[in-house]
Amino acid sequence: MTVLEQDSPMHVFEELESQVRSYSRSFPTVFKSSKGYKIWDVDGNEYIDFFAGAGTLNYGHNNDQMQEKLIEYIKSDGIAHSLDMGTVARKDFLEQFNETILKPRNMDYKIMFTGPTGANTVESALKLARKNTGRKTVIGFTNGFHGMTIGALSVTGNDAKRKGAGIPLTNTVAMPFDNYMEGLDSAVYLEKMLENGSSGVEIPAAIILETVQGEGGINAASFEWLQKIEAICKRWDILLIVDDVQAGNGRTGTFFSFEPAGIQPDIICLSKSIGGYGFPMAITLIKPEHDTWSPAEHNGTFRGNNFAFVTATEALSFWKDDQFSQSVREKGDYVSEKLAELLVKYPDLKGELRGRGLMQGIAWEGDGVAEKICNAAFERGLIMETSGSDDEVMKLLPPLVIDKEGLDKGFEIIEESIKHVLNTVVGRPMHASKNA
Repeated sequence: MTVLEQDSPMHVFEELESQVRSYSRSFPTVFKSSKGYKIWDVDGNEYIDFFAGAGTLNYGHNNDQMQEKLIEYIKSDGIAHSLDMGTVARKDFLEQFNETILKPRNMDYKIMFTGPTGANTVESALKLARKNTGRKTVIGFTNGFHGMTIGALSVTGNDAKRKGAGIPLTNTVAMPFDNYMEGLDSAVYLEKMLENGSSGVEIPAAIILETVQGEGGINAASFEWLQKIEAICKRWDILLIVDDVQAGNGRTGTFFSFEPAGIQPDIICLSKSIGGYGFPMAITLIKPEHDTWSPAEHNGTFRGNNFAFVTATEALSFWKDDQFSQSVREKGDYVSEKLAELLVKYPDLKGELRGRGLMQGIAWEGDGVAEKICNAAFERGLIMETSGSDDEVMKLLPPLVIDKEGLDKGFEIIEESIKHVLNTVVGRPMHASKNA
């Protein structure tokens, strides 16, 4: 190791941590503090956060009200860890979630606490679907991402991630997502495959989908397509699982991403921002008729994170009326306008707008262009990541509490980064369209 490497704040991670680390390579600095939509590193550099912990910090960093409730709870010697024993914090969350989220939407679901990751809520959903139907197969979709554990990987599309399992991933079938191929109605295709006894596709236990595919490229399903998938599930007595781990918790403008489609999934997976403050937490929502678990048939040591219950309960205060939801939709419309302006202004990069709400991005044509834009943005004080099968999408996931000033500053940096990539990296003279 050189003297320079030893003096670098990153050398500890490079020397001691596994090669599996990822985000510390994309954002090579040591972060120290954060508030709202901003983060600061040990050198005092300020960054605007268009990443939000991959959608875990929808309410921003260190929300004052959640922080106050948490400190109060800790100082009162409140229960920290409890498995699935009853605690005041657990009771408060269950009651508040039912009153604030489920009842106003006429949703009747049992609430299951799983291990604290998105992958664990998906695993529980897959197990429960197979238990209820007696069938083994689960249908997932192209570009879908559901987690890194074996069951979740089996319904994940990305080949590189699937290979990480090291074993065959069986009892699943991949079908084309909405708009996967031009001119193909993939819902009609799916139904034909189920109707045809010689298609080789068995009637599955479940169909699992994301309404907006986060890691798969910010591909947003149309509401009509979602309605068709639900109808197929009802026709064939298939359980519909919506993985709302990243697209839920308000990310697309409503608490659940599927609300505008008017569908009622049999099982709903939530994690990431359900904890409010960034604490690990996951829940699986189950229609009562499918809640056929035997006690402890699916459990986990950390399904009783009471600190997460405290902050999650406080986070629900954002949803006691429609004001917050409306603000997210308005910001989403503004982001759409700003992204559309970039497409017109920089036609050389042949971008494609994707997503909805505050889960949007641009798929840029050309090898590595999105990654180069994100790298240039980080050097200029903006944190955002890529997504898609070839990292072709510049992905925006700002905290839902971000204001217009933060969005405008972020877009200034994005435009500067695009200019840099066009001038310096791509090697073409930068020019804006005269129509911009």
